[in-house]
Amino acid sequence: MLTIFKREFLAYFRTPVGYVFLGVFTALAGVLFYLNNLVTLSGELLIFLSQLTLLIMLLTPVLTMRLLCEERQRRTDQLLLTSPLSLTRIVAGKYLAAAAVLGMAILLTNVCTLVMAAYGTVYAGEWFVGYLGLTLQGLAFLALDMFATVFTKNQISATVVAFAANFLLWILDMLADQVGVPFLVQALSFLSLYQRYEPFILGQLSYASVLYFITFILLCLTATVRVMDARRFAAGGAA
Repeated sequence: MLTIFKREFLAYFRTPVGYVFLGVFTALAGVLFYLNNLVTLSGELLIFLSQLTLLIMLLTPVLTMRLLCEERQRRTDQLLLTSPLSLTRIVAGKYLAAAAVLGMAILLTNVCTLVMAAYGTVYAGEWFVGYLGLTLQGLAFLALDMFATVFTKNQISATVVAFAANFLLWILDMLADQVGVPFLVQALSFLSLYQRYEPFILGQLSYASVLYFITFILLCLTATVRVMDARRFAAGGAA
C-alpha cells in the first residue's frame, strides 16, 4: 500500500495536477477570506470554513479524475488487477495519496487563521471543530469521487461524473425541502453531507456526524473495491 501511495502522491507533482489544485484552492480560499473577513473586518473562522466546503465540493474531482480511469485508459488496469497486492490496499493507497494532497490544501488555509489570530481572537476549540468537520467532509467527497470514477474510462468523463455526484449529494437537503413524503425527507436529510457538516459550522463536536463521515468513507471505498473485484473476476473469466 505504501508503494501505491508514494507512486500516486508523487504523480500529482510530476504533472501539473497537484500544483494546479493547490494553487487554485489556495487562491480561491484567499479571495473568500478577503471578501468575507478582511473587507468586513470579521473574525468569524467557522463561517470562512463553511465557505471552503464549496471549494472542496467543486475541486475534489480534479484529485480523483486520474486515479482509476487512467489505468484503464493506458490499459495497465489488468496489471493492477493481477497484482499480488490486494485490491483493498491498492484503493486505500490511491485514496490516501489524494487525501494527502487535499490535506495540504486545507493546511495552507491556516495562513488565513493566523491573520485572524494576529488581529483578533481564534479559539482553539473552535479551530479544531471547524477544521475537523471541513477535513471529514472533504475526505467524504474524495471517497465518493473514487467510487463514481471507477465506472469511467477517461479523465474528462471521470471529472464530470464525480462533480455530478458531489453536486447531487450537496443539494440533497434542498431536494428534501421539496419532497412531500416524510420518509423521503428523512432519508434525503440523513444522506446530505452538508447537513452533517452543519453542527461543525455552529462550533459543535457532533460524534454522530463524525461517525457518519467515517462510515460513508468506508462504504464508498468498499464499494470501489467490490466493483474492481467484479471487473477482475470478469476479466479472468473472459481469459
